[in-house]
Amino acid sequence: MSIKNLSAINSMTKGGIILAKLLQNAKSFCQPGIKTQDVDAFIENQIIASNAKPSFKNFKGYPSSSCISINDELVHTLPSGRKIAKGDIVSLDAGVFYEGFHTDAAITFGVGKISKSAEHLIDITKKSLYEGIKIIAPKVKIGDVQSRIQQVIEKANLYVIRDLSGHGIGRKLQEYPSIPNFGIPGSGFTLEEGMTICLEPMVAIGTHKIILRNDKWSVATADKSLSAHFEHTILVTKIGYKILTDID
Repeated sequence: MSIKNLSAINSMTKGGIILAKLLQNAKSFCQPGIKTQDVDAFIENQIIASNAKPSFKNFKGYPSSSCISINDELVHTLPSGRKIAKGDIVSLDAGVFYEGFHTDAAITFGVGKISKSAEHLIDITKKSLYEGIKIIAPKVKIGDVQSRIQQVIEKANLYVIRDLSGHGIGRKLQEYPSIPNFGIPGSGFTLEEGMTICLEPMVAIGTHKIILRNDKWSVATADKSLSAHFEHTILVTKIGYKILTDID
């Protein structure tokens, strides 16, 4: 995994701020009756207005600037003419390419009043991300981080999606290595100062099994149960970590 120097870290920090702000703005934009393709245009325009580029657009042929997944849709859902409705849970996933470096983040939220089970799903998915982040520091094994994420999710009787994972990030949107949201304590590579990684727990209410929709992009739960997704780009610092895409 590449170790970032101060110049790279400064660029990724600025890109992360752009991404954090646009996701918060896009969340506010997601009102009942809004088409997901209009949310994508909103996100793309904000990125371009910040003198940055959308990381996702044309990445491995992906045609849009963001992924906008609703309810049982987990990740990589193509923006379309579909309208957001009251009671939906929406996942926004986007990336920013700024000064030669990428940042990547995702949030999930309810539109209007949502069910208690949906609230629980969102809360636990977000909690699992932050609990994993808390233990990031030099000399920590990535398996410890993965295991912590898994423990939070499974203790809440929810399901870790096992066929998708986080990743390294930097000059490329997805760098080595893959970082699953489950693991064995003490296993895997050792974190070092200057590494940048994306942790992104993906969680479902009913199953860990997923399907690929006919568009060959959209991933959904196999049993159509609700799913949630949170992601941050994180820097390993000298004494711990810094969340580069903090949106709280």
